[in-house]
Amino acid sequence: MPCDFDRFIERRGTDSVKWHHCENDVLPMWVADMDFRSPEPVIRALHERVEHGVFGYSTPPPELYEVIVERLERLYGWKVSPDALYFLPGVVTGLNLACHAFGSPGEAALIQTPVYGPFLYAPGHAGLDSELMPLTRQADGRYIVDWDIFERSITPRTRLFLLCNPHNPVGRVFTRQELTRMAEICLAHDLIICSDEIHGDLVFRGHPQTPIASIAPEIEARTVTLIAPSKTFNIAGLHCSVAIIPNPELRRRFTSATKGLVPGVSLLSYVAGLAAYRDGGPWLEALLCYLEENRDLLAERVARDLPGIQMAKPEGTYLAWLDCREADLGDRPGQFFLQHARVLLSDGTGYGPGGEGFARFCFGCPRSMLIEAIDRMAEALRKR
Repeated sequence: MPCDFDRFIERRGTDSVKWHHCENDVLPMWVADMDFRSPEPVIRALHERVEHGVFGYSTPPPELYEVIVERLERLYGWKVSPDALYFLPGVVTGLNLACHAFGSPGEAALIQTPVYGPFLYAPGHAGLDSELMPLTRQADGRYIVDWDIFERSITPRTRLFLLCNPHNPVGRVFTRQELTRMAEICLAHDLIICSDEIHGDLVFRGHPQTPIASIAPEIEARTVTLIAPSKTFNIAGLHCSVAIIPNPELRRRFTSATKGLVPGVSLLSYVAGLAAYRDGGPWLEALLCYLEENRDLLAERVARDLPGIQMAKPEGTYLAWLDCREADLGDRPGQFFLQHARVLLSDGTGYGPGGEGFARFCFGCPRSMLIEAIDRMAEALRKR
């Protein structure tokens, strides 16, 4: 399978959110959207379906259920029934549905911060409060969970825990031991777990992904797991995601919350999702090698050429969390780099408490683009 990740593909003028929101001289390194061509089997499957020429209402292909069930067992030893799968147009939709399904106005959801922005807003959309629990940043930049803080953050109003694993933006892939402890605390407090595992395929050597629901039957019975081929195979614009809910009662409550509000997944989304999961394995294997090399290059250059900025190597995702506090760039360092380097990053303030002075950098791009962005940032710091 051809995998030319070094090839630069012009995306300006293609209605790309990533490239549309910046001027022509700006390098966009902000959104979790890779600049790589999707796997050829996905493109081929879409061409074949378009050639068919009829685009009526659709249902999930039976083979897609089979492929996902087989994949979960092969990768994680997690056996689920096809009945446990419920298709959605997005993982963010799933987060919001979980809040509506498992909480009532005045109750609360527990969230670890800093975290991907939609986690912060989903509880409020359902009339819930957010109980924010800070992750603990170690001297080396790696984040861990303080178990005393975790337990203290749960109140009698807490109904569910919104977990992000692999974690966006700090790059942690929580270990099986960490996830087991989280689950034990949640079960002791009778919480539902909603686990966003959209980056679960994008983990680096030495950091295996463990779906929290796969650890034990009693955890599975209290968990909604959200996955998608979107980040993995760079098909986010096609909006195909799936909620895995083995507990029939949780599944009933979750799916009831969709009625009249959440549209079904589109025909072409199903086509792309099936082709990606069924035939995209060799492409993904090559992608992970390329991303790991990008990650290592970025970490080396940050340490050498970006004074006052620190970066712990992410264990998963293609997102780096840059600590710019010692560079004295203020709470929103992304503004400095946009103005002086013409590089667009995501400011850490959008990720909740603990994000001040940080910026998120997407390294899912051709290496030449990565190097140019780093060079620009280094030059901006030298000149100030």
